Parts: sequence; structure tokens; C-alpha cells
Amino acid sequence: MLHRILHFAACLMGLLWLGSASLHAQALLEPPFGLRWGDTPEKLIDWASRHSLDVNISLPGDQPALRVVRISPKSGKLPGTAAQSVEGRFHTGRLFEVTVNYRDPAATADEVETRFNKLKKALASEYGELVADRQDRSVKDQFATRSLSFHREPVKGLFLLLAYTEVEDQVRHSREATFSLLYRNDNLRQDLEKLLAPAAPVKGDGDK
Repeated sequence: MLHRILHFAACLMGLLWLGSASLHAQALLEPPFGLRWGDTPEKLIDWASRHSLDVNISLPGDQPALRVVRISPKSGKLPGTAAQSVEGRFHTGRLFEVTVNYRDPAATADEVETRFNKLKKALASEYGELVADRQDRSVKDQFATRSLSFHREPVKGLFLLLAYTEVEDQVRHSREATFSLLYRNDNLRQDLEKLLAPAAPVKGDGDK
């Protein structure tokens, strides 16, 4: 009984700490669309409903604590943005990651890359210079794929990642490109995982 009480108290203190930590993290790197770290899926779903957007909810079987909510319009872009979709990831019902996807079939690959570089410059102006992660190019079955990614981590465990992908059809001589912007609060995710961990039994005087 004692170890259950201690575990409950620890969970309560953890939730209180998460609240203050979330506010601190928000001040450093807020997720988009008016969301806040630790929000429930209902906030994102309600926003989608107000704008008549499609909602797709995924519950990975091998990760029972994870819920993925993807929002997209039937056509065109999300309201007031240049993005085609947004995806929120929730651990035990609390938001810890948001990915904004940019795809425009009507734009050329060069135009998309220009938009990517414009967003990268805007992010650097707001959060500081982004660090290059990797630049890859591969060719398979007459398709050449080029990818770039950059990140910024204002504090450890709280970061954004900007990634660009371009695919060239070497037979038809055509190119398509997309890019994504990911916001992630890994500190919150780790703290939520700790709250799920089973309480360690407390040995009494009579235990051996």
C-alpha cells in the first residue's frame, strides 16, 4: 500500500512539474496553429472541425501510449497557411510533436526549394541559425532522390527540424519536391514515459 501511495504522490508532483515545464518550453519554441505543448488531441480535432478539414487518427499497435492525428483539406492548403497537412503526436493524450507538411503539385521543384529556403531564413531569424544535419543523393530505378535537413535546438530536448526532399524522374525528366517542419518537445515525451513506468516496490522491514 505504501509504495502505491508514494507512486501516486510522485505522479502528482510530476504532473505539476510538467505544467510549469510546458510553459517554460512554450516560451522558447511554441508549436504552430495556436497549439501548446501538453494539449489534448481534442484541441487539434476541434480546430479541424471548425474548418471542415479531414481528420485521420492512427493508434500504432506496438506503441499503445501513442496517438497520431493528421489534419488535411480535401484539396488545397490548410486555412491561412501554405501547408498541405499537419500531424500531431500525443503521448498518453498529451502533445509532444507537431509536423507541418508542405506540398504543392502545381509548383515546380525549383519553386518549392525557393519556398524551403525562404522558410529556413525566417526560422533562422526567429530562433537562430539552423545547423545542417545531412545532405543525401541516391539513384534507384531511374529515380534520383536528393534530401536536405537542418535543425535548431534552443535548449536540450526542445528542437525543430526542417527537411527537404526532391525526386527526379530521369526517364521523363521531371522533378517533384516537398518539405516538412517538425517541432518536438522530447523533454515532455520523456517525462510522460516516466509517469507510465511502474512503481518500484518498497521493501518493508519484514522483506528479505
